Amino acid sequence: MIEYLRGAIAELTPTYAVIDCNGVGYLLNISLSTYTALQAAKDAKLLVHEAIREDAWQLYGFAEERERALFRSLIGVSGVGAGTARVILSSLAPAELEKAIIAGDHAKLKNVKGIGAKTAQRIIVDLRDKIKPGSDAFISQPTVSSDAFEEALAALVMLGFPKPAAQKALKKIFDADPLAKVESAVKQALAMM
Repeated sequence: MIEYLRGAIAELTPTYAVIDCNGVGYLLNISLSTYTALQAAKDAKLLVHEAIREDAWQLYGFAEERERALFRSLIGVSGVGAGTARVILSSLAPAELEKAIIAGDHAKLKNVKGIGAKTAQRIIVDLRDKIKPGSDAFISQPTVSSDAFEEALAALVMLGFPKPAAQKALKKIFDADPLAKVESAVKQALAMM
């Protein structure tokens, strides 16, 4: 998995950036927030989220971890894909999106192109508990950290499940049984998702 790319900005548009890493140009889909952060720069370090499907391998780039964490949480919501998550993050700054989710502001989310009432409600319901008000680290990460948890998470991600959804399921499993085996945890998580 690619964690980040650092290199010269070969091309920059409001929707994508091409980063030249030692002679190889990587096209990363970006939000307007990241575009604004990169406008004056010649070199950049972009945090990466990989979306690998049968028909495409796409990279999404982020100027800050907070935005990438929100993106990953958004794509874990049923009905929200990577393209929609990028549109949401282009329409609302990360702090503004977090405030809307905490406040349950459906109207603000419905103002984003492609987001209807049901999807706005789903985003708020699914993410409200993951966002900690009054903190810089808004997206909470699972407190479980064990080799078995990490192996089970890697297995679920390799099977094609979104990382945030897999983390949520595994957190429930490992909270109930901290000594759960990898195989058992994966089977239980598959039944939950």
